[in-house]
Amino acid sequence: MIEKGVYHLVESPMRILLAEIAGVYGQSVLEDIGNTIRLYDFYDGKGQDWELPRGLDYRPTKKRVNLVKRLIKKEAGFMFGRMPEITYCPLSRDQEEPAAEAQAFLDGVLRGSGFKNKLVRAARDCFIGKRVALKISGGGDRPLRVSFRPSFEFVYSVADDDCDVLDKIIFFYQTNNEAERENQRIWKQKYFMRDGRCFVNEGVYNGYGEPVEGSTGEDVDTGLDFIPCYVIVNDGLTGDLKGESDVEELMDLQNAYNRLISDDADALRFHMFPQTVAVDAKAESLENIRLSPGALIDLQTDPAIAGDSQSRQAKLLTLEAGFGYSERFEATINRTKNDMYDLLSVPNVSLEQLKGLMQSGKSMKALYWELITRCEDKWCAWEPALAWMARAIVRMRAVYAGGDESDYAVNVEHLYPILEDDFEEMTNDRQEVAAGLRSPTSYIRKWTVAADAESEWQRVKDETREKR
Repeated sequence: MIEKGVYHLVESPMRILLAEIAGVYGQSVLEDIGNTIRLYDFYDGKGQDWELPRGLDYRPTKKRVNLVKRLIKKEAGFMFGRMPEITYCPLSRDQEEPAAEAQAFLDGVLRGSGFKNKLVRAARDCFIGKRVALKISGGGDRPLRVSFRPSFEFVYSVADDDCDVLDKIIFFYQTNNEAERENQRIWKQKYFMRDGRCFVNEGVYNGYGEPVEGSTGEDVDTGLDFIPCYVIVNDGLTGDLKGESDVEELMDLQNAYNRLISDDADALRFHMFPQTVAVDAKAESLENIRLSPGALIDLQTDPAIAGDSQSRQAKLLTLEAGFGYSERFEATINRTKNDMYDLLSVPNVSLEQLKGLMQSGKSMKALYWELITRCEDKWCAWEPALAWMARAIVRMRAVYAGGDESDYAVNVEHLYPILEDDFEEMTNDRQEVAAGLRSPTSYIRKWTVAADAESEWQRVKDETREKR
């Protein structure tokens, strides 16, 4: 895949392929791709450059401290640093055994997909590029796998009467960076619905949108009655298919921060060295002066100076600059930095700021409360997507491998990497097990490193019988 920054939406041959997306929503998403690429450039730091004034007798400093990337990583890491628990909840006793089998299958698919690592990265993509696509691929002789695609690699349209139902989604990326359209290679995969069935069309195309390299461009029936993809939109309003970027909120403050620290570096550079000033000195004596440790200076008064020669004496002075703006600069730079943290509700904590704070689970949870609230808002988009994924995997397993196709309730538990009181949580979980509200295997799966919770629970029961 080529770098993000090489896409030029207006002149790129991608527009030939993306023309399949019709309607107001599709066109809006299409036009947003160019802006999304600029957001990624800003996140990477390349887009944080600025024009320097001309005609200066020195080269101004350009110093960039990429707080945007740091904050986005903190936000995504806090939300998905601990992988959420996704469990099937049987609706009756008859579903308990099939639900356990489905749970084992789901866990295997997620492990095989490297889901935990992909989830954190997908969150960053979503916060930067406004949306991300969750995609389930495989079937037949290929294992089911879950992946995410960033917003600049897909376009989509929705049903006319329901903006939550996908009607078409096209994944694409340019595999080379050739200037001639004939030599350009673009991979494209299109999922679409026809007469209640999902079809896929996949191939490699040149810059004119013509299939190449043996690509037939045939429509293949997937055997599914739904598109195995889900688009997660970051924030936004009702019916918004584009979403909002967390990076975009930080851009002005990041630019101001970079300019402030660059100007401060120039001010320090120009004023950190004292200047030597000669008063009423003879020009010939100044030419022979050598400033070095222990040097003898033959400073002579200029006889041509008018006035009383007794009162006019040559002097050599040192002029040092005083930093009178230091406190104001620190206040401004700290206020700018804190505003960036506040926009994402990320606590600006350091060892200095944590002095005197009891770092118990409850106090740390209070410190991160605003960020937890922000993440819970984002979970309004992510939880339905992960629940859909769990149900879709069961349906795809039934279609491609046969077996159970029950419609289970899906529970998604949000977990955050803060200093919670784990002992209290473990006690509550044990009480749920004793009351029959939670299975022992789910407790083992959550709190132990056993590879197979069912086998571990059977081992516990066997050892308990032996002790009796």
